[in-house]
Amino acid sequence: MVTVMKQAFTATLALAVVILGTALSGPARAEVRIDITRGNVEPMPIAISEFFGLSAPETELGKNIADVIQNNLVNSGLFRAIDRAAFNQDSQSLAVRPRFESWRKIDAQALVSGKISTEADGRITVEFRLWDVFAAEHMLGRRYSADAASWRRIAHVVSDAIYKRITGEEGYFDSQIVYVAKSGPKDKRIHKLAIMDQDGANHRYLTDGSSLVVKPRFSPARKEIVYLDFYNNTPRVYLFNLETGRREVLGPYNGMTFSPRFSPDGNRVVMTFEENGNSEIYVMDLRTRQSTRLTKDPAIDTSPSFAPDGNRVTFESDRGGSQQIYVMNADGTDQHRISFGEGVYGTPVWSPRGDLIAFTKILRGEFFIGVMRPDGTGERLLVGGYHNEGPTWSPNGRVLMYYRETRGEKGESYLYSIDLTGYNERLIATPGYAADPAWSPLNR
Repeated sequence: MVTVMKQAFTATLALAVVILGTALSGPARAEVRIDITRGNVEPMPIAISEFFGLSAPETELGKNIADVIQNNLVNSGLFRAIDRAAFNQDSQSLAVRPRFESWRKIDAQALVSGKISTEADGRITVEFRLWDVFAAEHMLGRRYSADAASWRRIAHVVSDAIYKRITGEEGYFDSQIVYVAKSGPKDKRIHKLAIMDQDGANHRYLTDGSSLVVKPRFSPARKEIVYLDFYNNTPRVYLFNLETGRREVLGPYNGMTFSPRFSPDGNRVVMTFEENGNSEIYVMDLRTRQSTRLTKDPAIDTSPSFAPDGNRVTFESDRGGSQQIYVMNADGTDQHRISFGEGVYGTPVWSPRGDLIAFTKILRGEFFIGVMRPDGTGERLLVGGYHNEGPTWSPNGRVLMYYRETRGEKGESYLYSIDLTGYNERLIATPGYAADPAWSPLNR
């Protein structure tokens, strides 16, 4: 049984945005910058003031928005928030113009100020500015108008704008995670599909746990997911609409279907079909519901993932005698192996940037999360341990999320994220055990 939901958070919200000029301080020549390709970067000291509001509700909302922005930036590992107790300028005067000398004294390199107001129709307008403290220059300013209930999303959008201005890369904060939530004893574990913002807020369950569900994946438009459901003990790939709660089985296959993923245009789903012990990869056109077989080999071919341009597919296969990673054209031609390191490889997933493929590697009893180029070169292992599995990329291709099972009889599993450089590993808060995460595209 599926829990029917109608959620505005599934990408239906539009924010009215105005880009604010730099008239307050002249042409920007700001030098504040973070090079996120350098590995372990020293976090930048940043001061994020509570957003100024005239009324008590606006003041509270302004604090909440600033808190979310601060948490986002700090959790990226690239920023260090300066304690607000050290601030020596209030948010009201800061909303007019910073006293830069005061901020230099507490070693702030960057400063975020803002204000919030409520319109006659109940909508809110949120304005923020980003400042280079040592250059005393304005770096970025924008104004957003939206329904008051959307304040948290505004905070994520502001976080993305700040991240991009300082790093030069797209942010990833205005995104969601769908995953498998687990509860109960190990021998009677309940599995539910769950969805939440990337920071753990707005947590919702999508299914009721009456059947086993695994490996959910977002559509490019974030309105649908595909996943494997063992409903009535029959494993099938299902398509789930996040706005209506409606679900449907994909394909008239007689055997087991699993490991589904959308194509970059959202019009196709690639998946594995197993019949009579043979697993092959098929792609289904969602408009016609017609399927095309991509692989034809007596070995196990599974875990397909499209390249972001839609022209190639990576997958895992044991056709060479052990589980390895392969790449083929989207029509199934030119199938060739790309992993040749020691150990076995699986769960490949193409980066949204197109430059890397993430994978799970088993070597000497340990499970590693790693990346390699699409031609198999440049392999790097980011994290290892007892059981790490199921990598998924942030929308900007700079962070990986995965799940880790712990040793012991309880069979605990939790979500973690790590920077592409192998630093800043963080536990992702969930209400209970968690596995099989999938990161959404940005909500644009």
